[in-house]
Amino acid sequence: MPFRLFDAPDMEPSHFVGFAGNRINRHSEKRSDDVVATALANGKARILLTGQGQVLVMGGNMASALFSLQEAEPLLPLPERTIYLGMLDDAPILASPSDFDFAGLPDTIKAFDYRSVYTQGLIPPEQLGAMAQAVSLLAWHENHRYCGRCGTETLMRDGGYRRTCPNCEAQHFPRTDPVAIMMVVRGEKCLLARGAHFGPGMYSCLAGFIEPGETIENAVRRETFEETNLPVGRVLYHASQPWPFPYSLMIGCHAEALSDEFTLDKAELEDGRWFSRDEVVTMLDRTHPGGLMTPPPGAIAAHLIRSWVESRG
Repeated sequence: MPFRLFDAPDMEPSHFVGFAGNRINRHSEKRSDDVVATALANGKARILLTGQGQVLVMGGNMASALFSLQEAEPLLPLPERTIYLGMLDDAPILASPSDFDFAGLPDTIKAFDYRSVYTQGLIPPEQLGAMAQAVSLLAWHENHRYCGRCGTETLMRDGGYRRTCPNCEAQHFPRTDPVAIMMVVRGEKCLLARGAHFGPGMYSCLAGFIEPGETIENAVRRETFEETNLPVGRVLYHASQPWPFPYSLMIGCHAEALSDEFTLDKAELEDGRWFSRDEVVTMLDRTHPGGLMTPPPGAIAAHLIRSWVESRG
């Protein structure tokens, strides 16, 4: 029976994960070397400020990570490291490291680490997406200040979306590291595991970086086999999530296990086992009698797990 290519929900699964609510128009084809200066001259401009692995948030009934330029000035943004994110409605959006001592912040402004802002929902979803864009790009600049070809310190161009070497003229562009995250299932059970760094009782999907020259599907099969010695057959893409730790893209898939037997790689994983569908429901709902749980609702792992729970198999 023929099917329509775009027979799918109006709201794709990736829309519902954390960091996905970014409404900024990046104007990727219109960015110029003076775009930051032009944005800073616009009275409607807003700027996101980071530092020491944290983002600054203004308090009040509706917390915000986007400061007006007047509000941001006392917090010492660094003009030479300010980047352009794009336009949100009619306002230019920028981001910059702050040179302010966060220990001396006024009572109306607080600094939160990126994960807390995400897990606790401290700012609106559209700002969370902007934060992911900003944090990823600023981290890339911090880690790629010098030319990989000749070692000369490079210069920021295109509002932060390119670095140019003044010596050998090499062009360097921001990178995104693709990561496969997979929900391994076999019939009415799924395989979840935990690393030593996980919070108490937390179990999640397997994951690993996609290597050069590798398809997403083959990365899912390779990583699953390396971590569990479990062969995988069919692989289905489900959703993706920008992940600013520091600049990754999580590519979520469901993977069909071809065996019940597995052996954990103890160098990578602390524990792992098969879970029934009913048990996973209690983990999602935080009612598990043993206190076991899945990742927070905004994490793509939680969406992969819930989509399997709600499926027919």
